[in-house]
Amino acid sequence: MKSRIQWLGVLVTLTWSFASNPDYVTTAGVVNIEPVIDGRVINDPAWESLPGINTFTQKSPDEGEAVTERTVVKVMYSTNILYIAAVCYDANPEKIVITDTRRDAPLNNTDSFMFILDTFQDQQNGYVFGTNAGGIEYDAQVSKGGEGMSISIRRQSVGTGDAFNINWDAQWEVKTNIGDYGWSAEFAIPFKTLRYATGNEQDWGINFQRVIAHKQEQVFWAPIPRQYSLNRLMNAGTITGIKVPNARTLKIMPYGLGSKNDVVSETKSSSNASDFGLDVKFGVTSSLILDLTYNTDFAQVEADEQQINLDRFSLFFPEKRGFFLENAGLFSVGENTFSGPDIEMFFSRRIGIGPNGEPLPILGGGRLTGTAGGFRIGALNIQTKTVNNVTNGDNYSVFRIKKELPNRTSYGVMMTNRTGLGADGNSNGSYAIDGSLGIGEAIQLIGFGANTDPDPNIQGDTGTYAYLLEANRNTKTLTTQLRYTEVGENFNPELGYIKRRGYRKVLFRILNRTRPKDTYGLLEIRPHITYWGYWKLDGFLETARLHVDNHWEFRNGYRIDTAINFLNEGVEDTFEIANGVMVPSGRYDHKEIHIRTNTNLTKPFNIIMVNKIGGFFGGNRQNADVTIGYRFGDRFTSAIISKYNDVHLPGGNFITHLINTRLTYAFSPKLYIQSLIQYNNQSDEWSMNWRLIWQQSAATGLYLVYNQTQDYDGIPMNSKTKSLVVKYSHLFDAFK
Repeated sequence: MKSRIQWLGVLVTLTWSFASNPDYVTTAGVVNIEPVIDGRVINDPAWESLPGINTFTQKSPDEGEAVTERTVVKVMYSTNILYIAAVCYDANPEKIVITDTRRDAPLNNTDSFMFILDTFQDQQNGYVFGTNAGGIEYDAQVSKGGEGMSISIRRQSVGTGDAFNINWDAQWEVKTNIGDYGWSAEFAIPFKTLRYATGNEQDWGINFQRVIAHKQEQVFWAPIPRQYSLNRLMNAGTITGIKVPNARTLKIMPYGLGSKNDVVSETKSSSNASDFGLDVKFGVTSSLILDLTYNTDFAQVEADEQQINLDRFSLFFPEKRGFFLENAGLFSVGENTFSGPDIEMFFSRRIGIGPNGEPLPILGGGRLTGTAGGFRIGALNIQTKTVNNVTNGDNYSVFRIKKELPNRTSYGVMMTNRTGLGADGNSNGSYAIDGSLGIGEAIQLIGFGANTDPDPNIQGDTGTYAYLLEANRNTKTLTTQLRYTEVGENFNPELGYIKRRGYRKVLFRILNRTRPKDTYGLLEIRPHITYWGYWKLDGFLETARLHVDNHWEFRNGYRIDTAINFLNEGVEDTFEIANGVMVPSGRYDHKEIHIRTNTNLTKPFNIIMVNKIGGFFGGNRQNADVTIGYRFGDRFTSAIISKYNDVHLPGGNFITHLINTRLTYAFSPKLYIQSLIQYNNQSDEWSMNWRLIWQQSAATGLYLVYNQTQDYDGIPMNSKTKSLVVKYSHLFDAFK
């Protein structure tokens, strides 16, 4: 008994003993003179008397060394606003890089400043705010300690939830100024934009990051190990003495829109429509927010990027609609992979979007998220409309409760339900438990278990379960990950997402990070091996991949990845991979060469190339994915993405080609034009999404949106659909 108690004590110590970095503590100043937010920090009386934070350490290129350019950060607050100022000195201000001026544009390859706030000081949830020298607004929410996948940020599903939600937009202000000293930024974050615990005077977790683009230099106030990013809340410092106000949040956001739609088939039809709706955001407490919506519309949301499907499993498209994004990570329960999720117990795109991406009308609903009684709480209820001869209305509900503990430890429960409002009144429910256990700074154990209601049309329906167990360890030099997943044949979360059913999966990964000194300009070498395999429950190997790779990252911003993939595919049922080209049932074992390269992404002209050459379903494939980026000045940015596959199979040959062109011109950070032009030869269609955005604040303002989809047969033919939408939404802040 005594030994058991001793072991329990050791486990508790390992799990809970790591607080915010005790070596990095600062105190927030109190506003004496209200600053004018114009980006001019030097010689501003509001900031002059305030002591600054000026000890910054490199993460890259020379880990552990001091920043090469002086950086000073100051923090103060008034009754309602948190102010942060940064002066980023640069001996060569003419070399300052501004890559993009769109809201939420990436900040890793531009001169930028970012900070993270852990307002509950729980090392689990945070807010990221940032800007570049051009003054863009960049904001995101962090959950799960900023880790999510233990290896890297999810590529496909970033913005939908999990650990990093870039599509969350908040109401705040930033301005920048460029001078012979370098550049500076001023941030004004209203307290009501944030969620925090009760109590007047509080300590928060905080960290600051600066990127000096022309030097490929990334620095932090509280040092971050090379395997992590700013989102790693365990490594944040602390800011003390913040006196927060009692929460009073009531934001009313009505909208009105007019639209014109043209449809051309054998005949042409046109229609005009107008509509209005309302969103309300109400602060129940300082940590609990209620969102209400009526006649919800998402016309201003950017169109999905098209994808090429060369397999027999469904594709995943991330959530971008603002109503579903605050605290979206709270609802994330499932399994995430490097190319998107395999399982999501709640996938908000099931609400208001049809199987082919078509919008379905949402009558209204409510969403409650935040913290109460020491628990994270999420609840949602949404009602969709009935559309004659198209779809019956449905009611969707979700309930989530989660207890978060120090050091990335948590446990929770989630339930979802979809109830049809048609004559049959069918329904589907799902139930899940999940948890994580952090051990020390590097080890984490993760798991979840779930079940869904049986299908009433299947007698004796069983196999409605799913579960996952994972252990990972992530140190400065070595990352290891081991995961086991099992999903029953009839597991069916209708309010979630599942890529495939009826399988057992094993995943293993080991990765080494080495930083050589003065070796051919190399910054870091990352050799790694990743294996994943899917077996049907009867033992049939459906998919397996062994990926042997090495990343060669250079100090000048160039990168080369050299890999070989060993592929195994087991096809039980013949499927059509392309028009008229069938893949017969059988086993296919192949190898392919995989090479990725990129030039310096801070330069006005840059290229990313991914090439795969090797066997493919009994034949061979040549794949080339090329992204060409070009910017002119600091206002015009463009990217052309080409995804090309030349496939030769025993059943026939075919070529797939997806071209995606993005063009942006920013008159200012709040007024810009965006276009997304796409051509997909799988569907023989091209489409265009064009948006003029004049933002009043986050998610409100004037939007002019034009969408067009056309057949393509060598030249553009008759239009299938055209739509023009003018939408204006306004923010009324009752407690401004």
